Amino acid sequence: MRLFIAVDLDDNARAAIATEQTRIAAVLAGSRSTVTWVKPDRMHLTLVFLGEVDDTRVAAVVASISRDLDAAPFEIVLEQIGTFPAHGAPRAVWIGVGDGADRLTGLQLEMARRVRALDLAVEPRPFHPHLTLGRWRSARSSDRRKVVSAAKPGRIARLPVDGATLYHSRLSSSGPSYTPLARATLLRV
Repeated sequence: MRLFIAVDLDDNARAAIATEQTRIAAVLAGSRSTVTWVKPDRMHLTLVFLGEVDDTRVAAVVASISRDLDAAPFEIVLEQIGTFPAHGAPRAVWIGVGDGADRLTGLQLEMARRVRALDLAVEPRPFHPHLTLGRWRSARSSDRRKVVSAAKPGRIARLPVDGATLYHSRLSSSGPSYTPLARATLLRV
């Protein structure tokens, strides 16, 4: 079963992000590059990607992630459009996290700790909080300049964070679908 843990978006953040995504898509519309845009109803901020997990281990993951957290809810600011990788033709366009990134990283570390405690592999690279807007199927180096120069400066959206959700991801020709399996809620008031 393909699993990941993410922070969910509220409707206000989703609408603001979709507006920015549409603006950037318009800038790239004349390019010969091809971008597959993440549909707004499927947007989330991934904390931990587990990938394929044997069905016999899923119940333990659900039980671990279902435990609430003794921490207060917080807010993050989504800002700054960027691309991965930093050089050459870009593969992904994203929105970064400004204010609240340290708290979000703390939440990510706790979710990763819970996964590691079950002897499941976690991405070894450092966590860089971001939300993916789209992925290039074919790109040119000039696409990065177009995206960065078209990016709206400052805050794109504010997002309240009150927990993390474990999702089952199913891939199909019509795009991915996500089913929530468990939620760790931030409880401290």
